[in-house]
Amino acid sequence: MLHLALRMAAHRITALLAVACAVLGGAALITTTGVLAESGLRSQLPPGRLGGADVVVAADQEFHPSGDLPIALPERATVPARLVDRLAALPGVTAAVGDIGFPAALLDGRGRPVPVAQDPTTAGHGWSSTRLLAGARIEGRAPSGAKGVAVDAAAADAAGLAVGDRVRVVAGGRPAAAYRVSALVDAPGTDGGVWFADGTAAALAGRGAGGEGPRAGTVDLVGLRAADGAGEQVADAVRAEVAGTGLRVTTGADRGEAVAPGVGSARSLLILLAGSLGGIVLLITGFVVAGALGVTIAGQRRDLALMRAVGATPRQIRRLAAAQSTVVAALALVPGVAVGYLLAGRFRELLADRDVLPSELPLTVSPLPALATLLLVAAAVQLSARCAAWRTSRMPATEAVAESRSEPRTPSRARTTAGLLLILGACALSVVPLLSRTVLGASVTSVAGIVAAIGLAMSGPALVRSAGEAVVRRLRPGVAAPTWLALSNVRAYALRLSGVVSPLAMGVVFVLTYTLTQTTVLAATSDDTRTGTLAQYELTAPALGGLPDGTLSAVRDVPGVRAAAPAGTTTVVWEYDELGEPAAESASAMILAPDARGVVDLGVTDGALDRLTGATVAVSAEAARTRDAGIGKRVRLVLGDGARVDARVVAVYDRGLGFGPVVLSRELAAGHTTTGLDQRALVRTDGTREAGRALAALAADRPGLAVASTAPDATGADAPPEVWVNLAVVVVLLGYLLLSIANKLVAATAQRRAEIAALRLVGTTPRQVRAMMRREAAVIAAAALVSGLLLSAVPLALLGQGFLGHPWPAGPSWLLPAVAATVALTSYLTIELPTRHALRTPPADALRTG
Repeated sequence: MLHLALRMAAHRITALLAVACAVLGGAALITTTGVLAESGLRSQLPPGRLGGADVVVAADQEFHPSGDLPIALPERATVPARLVDRLAALPGVTAAVGDIGFPAALLDGRGRPVPVAQDPTTAGHGWSSTRLLAGARIEGRAPSGAKGVAVDAAAADAAGLAVGDRVRVVAGGRPAAAYRVSALVDAPGTDGGVWFADGTAAALAGRGAGGEGPRAGTVDLVGLRAADGAGEQVADAVRAEVAGTGLRVTTGADRGEAVAPGVGSARSLLILLAGSLGGIVLLITGFVVAGALGVTIAGQRRDLALMRAVGATPRQIRRLAAAQSTVVAALALVPGVAVGYLLAGRFRELLADRDVLPSELPLTVSPLPALATLLLVAAAVQLSARCAAWRTSRMPATEAVAESRSEPRTPSRARTTAGLLLILGACALSVVPLLSRTVLGASVTSVAGIVAAIGLAMSGPALVRSAGEAVVRRLRPGVAAPTWLALSNVRAYALRLSGVVSPLAMGVVFVLTYTLTQTTVLAATSDDTRTGTLAQYELTAPALGGLPDGTLSAVRDVPGVRAAAPAGTTTVVWEYDELGEPAAESASAMILAPDARGVVDLGVTDGALDRLTGATVAVSAEAARTRDAGIGKRVRLVLGDGARVDARVVAVYDRGLGFGPVVLSRELAAGHTTTGLDQRALVRTDGTREAGRALAALAADRPGLAVASTAPDATGADAPPEVWVNLAVVVVLLGYLLLSIANKLVAATAQRRAEIAALRLVGTTPRQVRAMMRREAAVIAAAALVSGLLLSAVPLALLGQGFLGHPWPAGPSWLLPAVAATVALTSYLTIELPTRHALRTPPADALRTG
């Protein structure tokens, strides 16, 4: 059977190239998705500043919902400081260090911040934390007293500092103070930092045992050094000591998780991204591979029919079709998987460049994605090939031979009905954006478009045949011969034509729905944010890790300032009941004070923002409706550091798309963020230039402050990183679709050599053949565009109505002309070039070999 399959494949190289390209591209995309998913589950950060610790004890930075994947918690959770002494007393422990991190930055001679770490929010540490560094070289001595400091050697070089010099430091939100450099620390593999005396660090971070702050008497983590060969024994003893406390004990490669809690959310993002990509990639890959195999096996119907005539059983026919397809797929799988690994690396670089992933987080490369790709693609090829050969294999031998040069007279009713039902189902799915004005609701639009395109592929033959018959009946008697031939082919070969129209239409639907969904959601979000932001300016201090104390009062004293309020962003997990079952969803949450109504207008429909005091929240109208969270109701939240709170709803607002589903009171979030500082201040002025210049002067006089307009950037530079990620996904998937469609059209045209030769033998000139084929290309392009636009129209109209208030989406005006030009050019080139090649072959030779 394999030998026969190879012989058949050798005579259909052009058609099988389409299958090879479809498999190669599909394997690359599936492998990329698999690498991202595995990296989200297994990738680990390097231990960094914890490289010298054998055992690390830290709080669990994940929320574990029942029956679902863990949800990362990005705010640093704390550990009781008294645990340090308990763990230090365990056998085999040579050192126990309670590590803390807090905002810190150096200032140069001009008062400008000098970067000392990649993350300034946790750049400050106590001197004892240097004992957790691996291979650190220290020049100088430990800082002593309240005004001693040790500095990262690279930062000291950038600032021109040496041991004994004085330097101004902004730490823990305090005003800049002068410190004396007592040591330079060179620790390879870390991102630097500033080290203070332990007592000074605890006071600056608000962690002192006798303090009154919300995090007094705590540390971020406990690092332990063990005697030689006692690492495992110490780890076991520590696990027994902290059992039942919810603390995590990590060793080896897992230590990197404790360095920065935000990495957990980055890994979760990879899993979510792989999950969202996986569905669309599998749908498109299956569609393209099935279409390519359908064209290939349709060109072999005569060979398969003759084999039936000489005694081959239906099962042998299907096995033969599957065997040759598997051989071609096997040849394309290896380079496809290799390209997939390379593509995953490039995609990770894109995510890191857009600050979606930390640059230190590596991809996990293993054979598992390749194995999963092999199984999925092999199953798709086998199933598609057997389905494509099913009709020919089941027909009586004489009917199979008779039909091998023509198509079935009547398209399958079951197939047509299933296709129409899918289109109707897609229309029903399109209603979701009207009911749910959320990102999740909008994502249904692109899914509905793809489902409708699959429905078109199934019902296409019947629709094309009906349309072709209608057009032919209305042809005038004097119509040109090439036009008559082209339209007659449309009617007679509806299955063949729909096989090339459907993938082109899917390309149109995919580009329009996927791209315009992103731009529409972005436009609606920007509209909510622009309308709801009353403040003209925002003050931030990114190099300092947060706004220093006293910034707000200074801003309010600036002439022309009408209102100023702090604002921040964190992550919460909202626990609620859905259909009687417990559910949990992670969401970004704003942090606002009661005086925020002077700088933001959330579109409050019930309650008031000035009630945001204590354990209270405001929720979006969408969340209030779907989660029974109206005014006065209590909601269960897990804050960003894992603390569980029961908060009362005091306001409901309309602009949830721009400001998120929940807003926390400043008092509720206090003590539950990593820095404890305000991230930014929103400022509303009287609108005069003098007020703006006064704010700029204030920012210039205070180290590290930056003032910016809240107006959106017209160039799109401030678009969320996920917009660029989605754009990259669209480009890659579109490239795969276009390449596969082009190969399929070339293969379909190349298989018509015998038909073209027969036309030439009965007197049709080469010029008339080319004219006929060009008209067919025009029909294909027009049919693909019209059907693609019709299938996209309903989902996009309902999306625009639900998100923008009018029945059309937001997006670039050039998108539709570009799509139309691409479809027309693809149809023309992929039909014109094979036709010209076929015309170079003498008709007799073409009939003999075709």
